[in-house]
Amino acid sequence: MAATSRTPSVSAPVLPSQLGLRERKKLRTRVGIRRATYRLIAEQGYDATTIEQIAERAEVSPSTVFRYFATKEDIVLSDGYDRFLEAELRRRPVDEPPLTSLRFVMTGALSAFLAAEEELRDRTRLMVEVPAVRARMTQSMCDTAKLLADVLAERSGRDPDDLEVRVFVAAVLGALREVALHWGEHGGRGDLVAMFDQALDTLEGGLTLRASVP
Repeated sequence: MAATSRTPSVSAPVLPSQLGLRERKKLRTRVGIRRATYRLIAEQGYDATTIEQIAERAEVSPSTVFRYFATKEDIVLSDGYDRFLEAELRRRPVDEPPLTSLRFVMTGALSAFLAAEEELRDRTRLMVEVPAVRARMTQSMCDTAKLLADVLAERSGRDPDDLEVRVFVAAVLGALREVALHWGEHGGRGDLVAMFDQALDTLEGGLTLRASVP
C-alpha cells in the first residue's frame, strides 16, 4: 500500500541480519509458531485451535510455545514493536510537538508492518471476530501506552503518571485501535496508513460537525 506524504521511512523493528545466531534462532521459532497458528486457525477456526496443535504443527513442544507466548491471543498479537516504538520516539527532537513525534513513529511502524500484509489481514480479522483477541489487544495497548507515556513525560518534564500524558497517549492508541478495527470490518480495504494519518488529523483538529440535511 502506498504511504502518505507524511509517512516516514522506518525499518522493521527486528532485522535478522543484525542479530546474533541465538537471537536469529529465537526469531525463527517465534515466526514458526505464529505461522503455524494462522494456518491452523484458517483450517479449523480460532476456538478449535489448541496450544498442543500449534506446537505439533510448529514442531516444538507446548512448553516452548508458552516460553515465547503467554496466551494463544499473544501469538496473534505480539509483534515486538513496543520497544521499537519507544526507541524511535526517543530519537525524535525533544522540542517536537508530541503528536508529530507519535505520528512519525507510529505511521512508520505501520508501514513496516504492512510488508507482511497477509499476516496483518489475518490479525485484524481475528481482532474483529474473536472477543478474546480484542480484549487482549486492549490490554496490550495499555502496556504500549505506558512505554510511550514514560518517554513523553520525560521529554516534557512531567510525571509518568500525569493524567494529561496518559489521556494524550491513550487517545492516539485508541485512534489506532479504531482504525485497525474499521479496516478489518471492511475486509482490509483502503490505505491503512493513510486512514491512521487521517484519524490523527481528527484528533489534532477536532471533530467537524456536518450540517444536517433538511
